[in-house]
Amino acid sequence: MKHGYSLAACFAITVASSSIGTEAFAPTWPSLIVPLSRTSRNKNSPLVLSSSADEKNDRLEEKFGGFTVKQRLREEIESPFRQVRLFFFASSGVSAFVAFYFSALVAFKAYIGGYSDVPPLEDALQQVVINGVGTMGFGALALRELKIGKANLERIAKGGLLARLVVEPAVEGSARRTLKDYRRASRVIIAAGGSDYINRLAMSLCSDQLKDENTLPAALADVDIVIVPVLLGEDYKVVDSKAAWRNGVPGENDRNYDNSRADEIVAFPLGYGMWNDYLES
Repeated sequence: MKHGYSLAACFAITVASSSIGTEAFAPTWPSLIVPLSRTSRNKNSPLVLSSSADEKNDRLEEKFGGFTVKQRLREEIESPFRQVRLFFFASSGVSAFVAFYFSALVAFKAYIGGYSDVPPLEDALQQVVINGVGTMGFGALALRELKIGKANLERIAKGGLLARLVVEPAVEGSARRTLKDYRRASRVIIAAGGSDYINRLAMSLCSDQLKDENTLPAALADVDIVIVPVLLGEDYKVVDSKAAWRNGVPGENDRNYDNSRADEIVAFPLGYGMWNDYLES
């Protein structure tokens, strides 16, 4: 080709919520095509493509107010009109408070008397009550929106900590994974408890406790269930769950015990520090 073109795509979407509706604006394609001949690039110099993905990720991970930009954006996606409601309630509360202030002055002037430009005291007190109720009502609604938004941010932040936790699938030779890797393909059950609980869980999956063969691991695998046994020590800290699982002690009713029978649906926690931080959060 004799001529080359560089395509720069930049989409600007402006969303305005009002009583009229929602409008979106985007640039037209002809304005996005720029011939390379117009640039001042030297033919002998190599073409360097720089990516700002890392910089964008760094900006998304920046914290303010205890939460990252990414977490705040996700909360706005889940509740897109929360900021609109908060602005409406807060501004209405401020307006009602200003009206309450001036109506209280009018009521005071009506009480002491001597002013011809004030309404009767009864009417003035009625306005004070109306504006006072409006101030408290809109203030309570704005405070409620703030509390709900903060609760959602805390839930999202804790979900992010959970997604970064590392596990090791029980199948030998499997690579380490994070719980985020199971998000779309499987449903993860975290079973945390003491040594007795982990032993009973291992026996229920790896031995025959009824008259027939234990098919529970196969049934859980069919519905994409992954179980993460988390062994808690005396101080409720995560300790080596894998060793406790592999060294389970069968009871009288646990027949044909095989600690690898449920490996397909079991993953052991790794990185105990991160797990402990999550449990303490």
